[in-house]
Amino acid sequence: MIRVERLTGEDLAEALDDVARLRIEVFRAWPYLYDGDEAYERHYLQIYRESENAILVAAFDGDRLIGASTGTPMEDHAEDFAAAFDGQDIDLKDIFYCAESVLLPGYRGRGIGHAFFDAREAHAREMGRRYVAFCGVVRPADHPLKPEQYQPLDPFWRKRGYAPLKGAVAQFRWKDTDQPEETEHPLQFWMRAL
Repeated sequence: MIRVERLTGEDLAEALDDVARLRIEVFRAWPYLYDGDEAYERHYLQIYRESENAILVAAFDGDRLIGASTGTPMEDHAEDFAAAFDGQDIDLKDIFYCAESVLLPGYRGRGIGHAFFDAREAHAREMGRRYVAFCGVVRPADHPLKPEQYQPLDPFWRKRGYAPLKGAVAQFRWKDTDQPEETEHPLQFWMRAL
């Protein structure tokens, strides 16, 4: 039996090591191709320990974490993403940022992705936010590691009311599985009003 829980505060902090392992495993696949390590993850996930308004929506199969979705107020990520919102005429304090959603492949197609968005959007509403945003990596259509059968998540996101925010592209660095060093990657923001 799969259960989905909203975790905050200490419960969230206690689950972050498992979230790190899940991120490394799931994001290794296309389109992220993330060659992650635990040191990078500890640094990256620290923001969820520090933000009093962070949320982790966790999916469990028994006691095993099989999916995780996080979010924080956008201003917690201002250093990383403020430039992407320059000229958008939207105050970062009006936006709730939905960060990663990672789910093991064998559990996809069961409605867990919707549960992740439902819980984070509800959390954003409770905080009085006007918008919810997330970003997805942009890869060239002819990338040599793109799987032939790959189906992008764009239709799922559009069905939930999200659309790409024109001109809102962030740059983030990580090491790809086929590269010797970190490189910069464009991430397109998608947003919807609540």
